[in-house]
Amino acid sequence: MTPILGRATGQCYLRFMGRALSRCGVILAAGESSRMGRDKALLPWPPLAGGGLATGCFLSAAINLFNPYVDVVLVVAGKNEPNLTPIVYANGASLVVNPEPERGQFSSLQTGLQEVLNRGRDAALITLVDRPPVKPATVEALDEAFERAIRQWKWCVVPEYHGVHGHPFLAAREMIEAFLKAPSSSSARDVQQTHQDKIVYVPIDDPLLTANIDTPEQYAALPEPALH
Repeated sequence: MTPILGRATGQCYLRFMGRALSRCGVILAAGESSRMGRDKALLPWPPLAGGGLATGCFLSAAINLFNPYVDVVLVVAGKNEPNLTPIVYANGASLVVNPEPERGQFSSLQTGLQEVLNRGRDAALITLVDRPPVKPATVEALDEAFERAIRQWKWCVVPEYHGVHGHPFLAAREMIEAFLKAPSSSSARDVQQTHQDKIVYVPIDDPLLTANIDTPEQYAALPEPALH
């Protein structure tokens, strides 16, 4: 296979034509879920018709969605580490702890992405735990778009639904390093806006891409197709 130099950042890591970049899944799950009143990572999913008990939760569903597309799934926890640990390991994922989750979501992103590089991976499939998982076909579409994008020296693939950007998204090493070099006061959006020319936005017909669940009312109002 022919090595290609990662010239966009002047760095000398290798990509290989015909071979997908090795990647980690990163699930950000360190939030306090104050508006929900309980940990959003543990929200039952999928709810069963007739009031039956769910077989999993947002966190386990996200891990299982990511598993076929990555080498390892990293779950970034905070003070909720004891509650998430059994679910993380039961579903074959790994746990990363943000020692200061009070610094906000971007600190959890940086914690997770540093672990991606520590493990020698070149890319990350990233999402937030406070949303129901998207369709597997959505991840497949993102995966295909990412493989095309990196051959055009792009850094990131972000899905959008009706013009609204969503999760999960895929970031190559250049974007990972941009996130890690950013001040802790930044946000993922700030960094992405700085590198707009390196991002490919992919329209996908999946409303769950933009479903952000912060309150019991939003959870109860999830569209019926998402419940099955």
